[in-house]
Amino acid sequence: MPDTERTADTEPMADATRRAIAAGEQTLALEAAGLEALRAGLGVEFGRAVDRLHATTGRVIVTGMGKSGHVGAKIAATLASTGTPAQFVHPAEASHGDLGMITRSDAVLALSNSGATPELSDILAHTRRFAIPLVGITARAGSPLAEAADVALILPAVPEACPLRLAPTTSTTMTLALGDALAMALLDRRGFTAEDFRVFHPGGKLGARLIKVADIMHGPEALPLITPDRPMSEALIEISARSFGCVGVVDGQGRLAGIVTDGDLRRHMGPDLTARPVGEVMTADPKTIRVRALAAEALAIMNDFKITALFAVDDEGRPAGILHVHDCLRAGVA
Repeated sequence: MPDTERTADTEPMADATRRAIAAGEQTLALEAAGLEALRAGLGVEFGRAVDRLHATTGRVIVTGMGKSGHVGAKIAATLASTGTPAQFVHPAEASHGDLGMITRSDAVLALSNSGATPELSDILAHTRRFAIPLVGITARAGSPLAEAADVALILPAVPEACPLRLAPTTSTTMTLALGDALAMALLDRRGFTAEDFRVFHPGGKLGARLIKVADIMHGPEALPLITPDRPMSEALIEISARSFGCVGVVDGQGRLAGIVTDGDLRRHMGPDLTARPVGEVMTADPKTIRVRALAAEALAIMNDFKITALFAVDDEGRPAGILHVHDCLRAGVA
C-alpha cells in the first residue's frame, strides 16, 4: 500500500483518538471541580445529617429515581458493609406496597438532583406522616425535597460534565461521593474496625486480606517443640512426626528461644549430629508472628525470608501456634 494511502487511513484515527482523550480529560476536570466544590462547602448540615443517621435504631432507607436510584443502591451497599444497616427502596415500587419496608425506627436518605422527582412524593409524605427522619441530597435548595427534609444537603451549583449539559454526570459523581462521605463519617462515629469489616466481607479478596493468623494457624496440640538440652535424635523424630519441616526450641519459661529447620540440619551434618544437644544446632531468635496479626503479614515474612513455616507467639513470646505457607495459600491469602 502506498505511503500516501496509509497516511490518509491513519490520520483520521489519530485525530479521533486525540479528540476522545480531550473529551475524557474535560469530563474528569469538570467532575473533579465539582468534588472540590463539594468538599469546600461541607459544613454543619453534613454533621447534622450524620447525627440523624447515627441515631437511627433501624435502617437507613436510601431511595432515588433513575440515575439517582443507581447511585442510591451503591450508597446503601456501602453503608451496610461499613456498619450502618441500610437498604435501597425503589420509589416507584414504594408507591405500590413497598412503603411497608420503611418503619418508624428507620431513617430515609432521599436523592434527587432536581429535588422535585414525582416518584419520591409518596415516600416524602410517608416520612412526614410517621415522623421518620429524612435526609435529602439535592441541587435545589428550594425544591420539595429540600423543604420537606429534616436535613438538606445541597450540592454545589456546577455544570454537568456532559457537553450538552443534560446527562447526569458531575451531579451523580458528587452525590455518590457525598454518600461515601456519610458512610465513612458514620464508620468513624461507630468505631467500626477492620475485624468488623471482615465479618461483612467473608468472601473474596477483601475477606482473605483480613484473615488473622489465629484463624488459620495450627494450634498448640500440633506444635513441634523441644527443649535445648535434648539430643538432636529426638528433634529429628519431632520434625518428621509433625511435617512442618522444623521444630521449635523452648526455654525453661516456655518462650521460643530458637528453631531447628532442614537448613540447620544441612549446615551441621556430621557423624555426631544426632548426639549433639539441640541448643548447639538451633537458630536462635527465629522469625515469629503475633497471633493477632493478619495472615497477610505472616505470608510477607515467609516470602521475604524464604521460609515455609512461622511460629505464632503470644505477648510473652510463648508459641501458641504454627503457620505454614500452604495454610495461607489455601485460605486465599496472597
